[in-house]
Amino acid sequence: MKSTTARRMTLSVAVVAALTGVAACGSSKGDKAAGDGTIHVSPIAALRTAEQSTDKADSAKVRSTMSMGNLMSATGNGALAWGHGLKGNLTITYTGGQMAEMMRKAGTTSMQARYLPDAYYVKMGAAFARQTGGKHWVRYGYDDLAKFGGASGSYLKDQAQTSTPNQAVKMLLASGDVKKVGQETVSGVHTTHYAGTVNVADLAGKSSNLSADQLSALRKQLDQTGITTDTIDLWINDQNLLVKKTEKADTAKGTLASTAYYSDYGVQVSAEAPPAGDTKDFKDLMKSLGVPGSGNTANGSATGTSGSGTGISS
Repeated sequence: MKSTTARRMTLSVAVVAALTGVAACGSSKGDKAAGDGTIHVSPIAALRTAEQSTDKADSAKVRSTMSMGNLMSATGNGALAWGHGLKGNLTITYTGGQMAEMMRKAGTTSMQARYLPDAYYVKMGAAFARQTGGKHWVRYGYDDLAKFGGASGSYLKDQAQTSTPNQAVKMLLASGDVKKVGQETVSGVHTTHYAGTVNVADLAGKSSNLSADQLSALRKQLDQTGITTDTIDLWINDQNLLVKKTEKADTAKGTLASTAYYSDYGVQVSAEAPPAGDTKDFKDLMKSLGVPGSGNTANGSATGTSGSGTGISS
């Protein structure tokens, strides 16, 4: 029973992190087409401009979907800001798979997620509150994720604190494999479509501040999940802002796929920590379940956090 509860909590970490949401290669110079005087900007240069523009936009509305084999499928809707650390609100709804069934048994298939620079909070249902002394919210401190999740938890902490739309652009730039697909219309907006493939283990080394030992352990955990590459597609509008992102990776538990749409850049976003009297801290929950703090969490948890550390983010 304890391992089941711990697994549910860790999967919640993975799903929320995945729906929230990281060195550029090649030349940044534009190329001039022969004969017609048209300036063609290279994909690398275009994505560098998009990364900078999206970063400066500070906030956006987000709607997303994510699935992982028969384990789960979910949607996320809300708004995030990143001008002074990540903050915002999302409503996450489990739409299928084992997680949806577990959530139904817990009394709800939808939950609120609230993001602050040092932690994020998840509001669970009434059944959960009855088991936690009437408390509805769980606080996931990023430092606690690193402690309980081992190397993958440290990577999750690093990525969760920088899970913004421009990070997806950085990830594709870091891949060294960027191509321009063409011009497309997305949600009524003219965009340019770019695509590429990221080597997940190499990306972790490029984009995070993990130690050599943590990176080594993370690569081992990623290998255990069967994740080696992450295919990314980005759609950039004429204002050099990210409009849509899709990612796809194969894992030992099935294909992990996500799609996110971004709109209303610059929207006002406010988020505050829930009342302390209505909040259960993740680390305290783990202690009450007897989960060691060494990084070797209950069965299934290492896979859950490793899966969320693949860059499948909003």
